[in-house]
Amino acid sequence: MPPIPPITKALILANVALFCLDEVLGNVLSYWMALWPIQSGHFMPWQVLTYAFMHGGVGHLFFNMLGLWMFGSELERIWGQNRYLQFLGASVLTAALTQLIMSAIGGWYNPTVGASGGLYGLLLAFGMMFPNRMIMPLFPPIPMKAKIFVAIFGGLELLLGVTGSSQGVAHFAHLGGMLGGWLMLRYWRGQPPFPPRRRNNQAPWRRF
Repeated sequence: MPPIPPITKALILANVALFCLDEVLGNVLSYWMALWPIQSGHFMPWQVLTYAFMHGGVGHLFFNMLGLWMFGSELERIWGQNRYLQFLGASVLTAALTQLIMSAIGGWYNPTVGASGGLYGLLLAFGMMFPNRMIMPLFPPIPMKAKIFVAIFGGLELLLGVTGSSQGVAHFAHLGGMLGGWLMLRYWRGQPPFPPRRRNNQAPWRRF
């Protein structure tokens, strides 16, 4: 296992610590930090960020932190800490906005928790930067190229979100996280809908 870079390590530790503290306090933190639909009457502005530090169970926390380590570590080493945080922030915020919109349309009142929005943004970026990298997912345990893995998971999220086949999972938030990551990559590369950026041979977006 390569060393975990500092921001990824700090995020993993923060998520684990907050989960344990929330369990001790009887889910008081989850109530205030989860992303509540606007129409629920419990929505607060800070929740568009804090929801990403809350999790609904040990399994939920484990798989999100595993994905953060698998895909975030290498991206942080390539981008550096500032760009890595910018990218994660964009993915988390766009995931939150997407979930709020879909909750308003669907009349949902349940809160949303989890780092999956940011994780799906990282997954998209990993697939774009290393499309032919072979990875071994836990489910299914079949070796596949990163670009295939991203396409499968993105397609499944869209299918499950549209059909409503999987209750209790914020599929549209996952898709929103991928959208936020894609938009951030487009911004760094100076591609529409953003204005062109001046070329810089040292800029990290040249690798996308």
